[in-house]
Amino acid sequence: MTQQPEPLTAVPVRHPGRWVAVGVIVVLAAMFAHLLITNDSFHWSFMVHNMFTPAVLRGLQGTLLMTVLAMFFGIALGILVAIARLSPNPVLRGVAWVYTWFFRAIPRLVLLALLGNLNILWPQISFGVPFDTYIGKIFGITDLHMRVFEGETRDLLSGFIAGLIGLALSEAAYMAEIVRAGMQSIDPGQEEAATALGMRRSQTLRRIVLPQAMRVIIPPTGNETIAMLKDTSLLIYVPVTAELFFQLSAIGSRTFLPFPMYVAASLWYLAIVSVLLIGQHFLERHFARGHRTEQARIRLAGIAGEQGGTL
Repeated sequence: MTQQPEPLTAVPVRHPGRWVAVGVIVVLAAMFAHLLITNDSFHWSFMVHNMFTPAVLRGLQGTLLMTVLAMFFGIALGILVAIARLSPNPVLRGVAWVYTWFFRAIPRLVLLALLGNLNILWPQISFGVPFDTYIGKIFGITDLHMRVFEGETRDLLSGFIAGLIGLALSEAAYMAEIVRAGMQSIDPGQEEAATALGMRRSQTLRRIVLPQAMRVIIPPTGNETIAMLKDTSLLIYVPVTAELFFQLSAIGSRTFLPFPMYVAASLWYLAIVSVLLIGQHFLERHFARGHRTEQARIRLAGIAGEQGGTL
C-alpha cells in the first residue's frame, strides 16, 4: 500500500517593498490634500463661483466648437495630403511633402500669431483675375481691375476664423503623417488584388485600405484631438475672445487673482479630457473588434492544425 504524499502548504510571497511604497504614496497624498485645503491662496469659493459664469460657459462652448471644427477640417485635409504623398504622381508627392514639412516646422503659436496679424502684410484680400493690373498696362489700361470679390483683411479674418485656419492647417500636416502610416500598414497585396479585380484607386482606398487602416489611425487621432483641445488655449494670442482660457484669464486680470483662475482652467481641461478619453476607449475597442476576432481565428486555426484537424 503506497503512502499518500502530504498536501503542500502554499505560502504567499511577501512584498515588503510594495507596502513601503503604499505608505509613502499615502503620506504624499495626505500632504497634497492638506496643501489644497489649508492654503488660502487658492480662493476655492471665488474660483468655483467664477468657473460657471455665463462668460466662462460661452468660452467653454467656443473651445469645444473650435476643437471640433479644427479636427474636422484637419482630418479631411490630412487624408487628402496623405493620399497625395502616396500618389504615383511625383508632382503631387512633392507638393504634399512641402506642405507637411512647412506646417510641422512652424510652431502653432507662431503660426497663429502670423495669421492673426496678416492684415499688416495684406490690408485687403481680393479674388479675381491674377495680375490684372499688369495685363491692363500691357494693353494701355492703367486702372484695370477684374476682381470678383474684395474686402478688408481684418473683417474677413476675424480672430475665430484666423485661429480656425491656423489650427486646421497645422493639424492637417500631422494627420497626413498618421493616415499615411495607417495606409502603409496594410498589406500591398490587397491593393494589388483589388486592382486586378478592376477596382479604381479611389474605390480601393475607400473600400479596402482606409477601413482597415482605421485600427491604426484611431489611437493617434484621439491623442491629436486631446492635444488640439489643449492647444486652443494658444488662441489667446490671436486673440479669440470666445475661448475658455481667455475668459478665465480676463477674470483673473480684472480681479487681480490670476492663480485661482489658472487652477479653474486646469480643472475644466481635466474634466473635458477625461470625457474624451472615455470616448476614445470605446472607439478604439470598436475598430479593434475585427482585428481581435481575426487574431483569435488565426490562433484557433493554429491549435486545430497542431491537433491534425482544420478550422
